[in-house]
Amino acid sequence: MKAALAPSRWTTLLALALCVVIVAPLAIPVAVSFSDSVLVGFPPHGLTLRWYGKVLADADFRDTFLFSAELGAMVTLVCIALGLPCALGLARCEFPGKTLVNGLVLAPLIFPVLVAGVALLQCANALGITDSLWLLTLGHVAICLPYLVRSVSAALLVMPRTTEDAARTLGANPWVTFRRITLPQVAGGVSAGAVFCFVTSFDDYTMAMWLADARHFTLPLQVGVFIERSFDPGVAAIAGLMIGFSVLLIVFVERVLKVKLEKFVIG
Repeated sequence: MKAALAPSRWTTLLALALCVVIVAPLAIPVAVSFSDSVLVGFPPHGLTLRWYGKVLADADFRDTFLFSAELGAMVTLVCIALGLPCALGLARCEFPGKTLVNGLVLAPLIFPVLVAGVALLQCANALGITDSLWLLTLGHVAICLPYLVRSVSAALLVMPRTTEDAARTLGANPWVTFRRITLPQVAGGVSAGAVFCFVTSFDDYTMAMWLADARHFTLPLQVGVFIERSFDPGVAAIAGLMIGFSVLLIVFVERVLKVKLEKFVIG
């Protein structure tokens, strides 16, 4: 009996160790953000909220935060509009080159974002495209779309295809079948993918480094400016706010929308 329980126990310990390795680096800037010292140091000296007040009162922080949030929302909507039919086609249809299409859609998950940003910038220059908002949107859609396709595909894999066949047998046309049968069952996958799309776009630095301009400046780029200007605990406060914002978004989806994100990540 003990031998049967050993693998599960070791798996639990390994999972806890991985959680510590992942979370520990995030805890350091959060702790530093409460330090009352003007210098960045760990462990923090004293406790204060003045760095959060300083950051929230900074107009550059507010403007870039709002722009990053708006850009993330726009990118998420575009990814839903493109990724949902793409996932349905890859999961439900058979056509020549399906493996190639699937590989191209998911390629940004393993392709270096730095190289993709340079390639997109050179392509835009060759075509005479100078609007950085469109370039940022296009670049973020390219790196975010695989997350939505993957999460919706995972939802389709656990959805019995017989339910769609039954609806068509009973006289429902393809649109009615999608709206009343398929969409409600993959809504969790769409929500999970939307969260990953928004967070990925909101936190992106590498792509924005090549495509942003002074009119369309994202929050991660502004953090870099703050670090160059004065490296004080205010930078850690920004990191704490970004971490807290992402956590609140995930909690909202899991607790309010009742969507368990981990099953779509694994799937």
